[in-house]
Amino acid sequence: MYENQTFQAIMTRMLAVVPNDVDKREGSVVYDALAPAAWELKKMYSELDANINLSFADTSSGEYLERRTAEFGVEREQATKARRKGLFYGASSVPFDVPIGSRYAANQLNYVVMERLSTGVFVLECETTGTVGNQYFGPLLPIDYVNGLSSVTLSDVLVPGEDTETDTALRQRYFAILNEQPFGGNIADYKQKIGEIPGVGGVKIFPAWAGGGTVKATIITSDYSVPSPELIDEIQTAIDPVINSGEGIGFAPIGHSVTITGVSNTTINVETTLTLSNGVTIGQVQDDIQSIIGAYLLTLRQSWAAEKELVVRVAQIEARILAVWGVTDIIGTMINGDAANITLSGDQIPVLGTVVLHG
Repeated sequence: MYENQTFQAIMTRMLAVVPNDVDKREGSVVYDALAPAAWELKKMYSELDANINLSFADTSSGEYLERRTAEFGVEREQATKARRKGLFYGASSVPFDVPIGSRYAANQLNYVVMERLSTGVFVLECETTGTVGNQYFGPLLPIDYVNGLSSVTLSDVLVPGEDTETDTALRQRYFAILNEQPFGGNIADYKQKIGEIPGVGGVKIFPAWAGGGTVKATIITSDYSVPSPELIDEIQTAIDPVINSGEGIGFAPIGHSVTITGVSNTTINVETTLTLSNGVTIGQVQDDIQSIIGAYLLTLRQSWAAEKELVVRVAQIEARILAVWGVTDIIGTMINGDAANITLSGDQIPVLGTVVLHG
């Protein structure tokens, strides 16, 4: 609104009200007297423009976006801690129980034992918030001495840690809530309630999937993978505990019997024949091609919640391979042994299997 208020435009308006019998040329007394005021006005207009943009959700950012969305009960989702499975062994690799609250470290991260799942198997929580807690797999070292403990392995991600919600994500969620009007157990209400649970990256709702009053909710984790049984159980308990199904004990309205399920992996194996530049070998492009196909499948998983079904397309894979340095042509691309697109069901997500390249 005010971004076009240039110094020259302001000066022109100010000089227009000065009588014409007064010298108004650049360098004159009047011009030099008005110039500093014009610069200050230009700065003021710039600040006004910035303030106006910060007052509307579609152009706001940071603290001001949070204050705007909070007026409608939409709060920025804060970073959460990853919960992982830890495997503990004593002498002769025998499963070994450790104290709740004991701490272990690796990769400059600390993990604390929160809960016992079975002998030698515990839930560990990363002490650092964010996705960084999801990334390391392997040996842990005890911070405090535990008598009889021989080794510790950090294993599965049970509940992925999440970074603080970005402005873009907060803005999208804000507009979705305003436009979809979540209320009383409608689809938008289930999406909002389940989507706000830590570790959930997306959800699809299937109403009346097994008759009247039944609801199925299929989830994907915040790192776009298959959810652990522990995460599914946690969400089931929060939404509609199995032992009290339909009684309104959780978030679900009275009379709604809700079943929480997770997405399932579909392995995508790719085979193709390449024409390479002179002097380039298959080994030189293998890693790059695997990476770009993996990145393509990740974009599909990220869009899973918004799509009825995902389609892995031959043309998309070929286009990405052709962009790899050293590849000049490509023919005969097959996905899972067939030269056609793969259409997944609504509950399936694609993960990369093997990539076989012929020269």
